[in-house]
Amino acid sequence: MELERIDDEGLGHLVEAFYARVRADEELGPIFNDAISDWPEHLGKLTDFWSSVMLTTGRYKGQPVPAHMKHRSKITPALFERWLGLWAETTDAIMEPAAARALQDKARRIAQSLQLAMFFRIDADQPAGRANIPERVAAS
Repeated sequence: MELERIDDEGLGHLVEAFYARVRADEELGPIFNDAISDWPEHLGKLTDFWSSVMLTTGRYKGQPVPAHMKHRSKITPALFERWLGLWAETTDAIMEPAAARALQDKARRIAQSLQLAMFFRIDADQPAGRANIPERVAAS
């Protein structure tokens, strides 16, 4: 099997392979399958996202934080770790080693940012600079 590189074609293959795993996953699958009504369209959007992130193409025009906030009640930090684990397995399996590492590093930073946006809050009655991080995030 020839390993993929970080180019539009390789990212397209990666996104398709990865989300096939996500859709079949016992924990992630129900959440994603319930949230996505048009998988071909969504896979195209995700390929555009990764193209924008890794190749700076600017093709992705969405807003990831509001898209994920719609499903906040179903998402936990543990599910982010599960997603990252599947991402690592998939990138290791089909991408060149340097490409896999770069994609894994970027995904981890994106997951951290999304978790901060989704679960971090500042209470109005706390002194300035003191954050209230819910237990489920602090433990992750």
